[in-house]
Amino acid sequence: MAPTPSRSWFTRFANGAARATGRPFTFVLALAIVVVWAVTGPIFGFSDTWQLIINTGTTIVTFLMVFLIQNTQNRDGAAIQAKLDELIRAGEAQNRFIGIEHLTEEEVEQYRALCEKAAKAADRAERAEAEVEEEAAEGRSGAKPAADKKSAARRKKGRSTVLEH
Repeated sequence: MAPTPSRSWFTRFANGAARATGRPFTFVLALAIVVVWAVTGPIFGFSDTWQLIINTGTTIVTFLMVFLIQNTQNRDGAAIQAKLDELIRAGEAQNRFIGIEHLTEEEVEQYRALCEKAAKAADRAERAEAEVEEEAAEGRSGAKPAADKKSAARRKKGRSTVLEH
């Protein structure tokens, strides 16, 4: 299913607003408005009305932008999630991870802990395999394996991963 342009007026508007507000020109325009407002302060005697103009304007713009930004983030998050789901489905990852974004925070934490546990187990297996290969290489070269347990422990400690800390 190829992406098609949205027919929703709000989605089109939100996309256009997000593109427009993210441009340098828009920032310069907003800065110019603030500078003009500040320069006119002495003309209007820094009156309450003069202050109310900028306060009201920025409040309205901020209020509306919150909804536009949230709409854009929701769509971006859903699109990224769909792409990740497809990678899981098509790859060697476990399909049970598809849709976990709909679980409670506690249930997601259980999956995260499961992934961390699996990563630690894989790391231990890799280290054990590397030690076997190292010992086999030492045996072939005629070198003596480390005699004391302290040097072996130091070698193991040097291979620890971030997940173990």
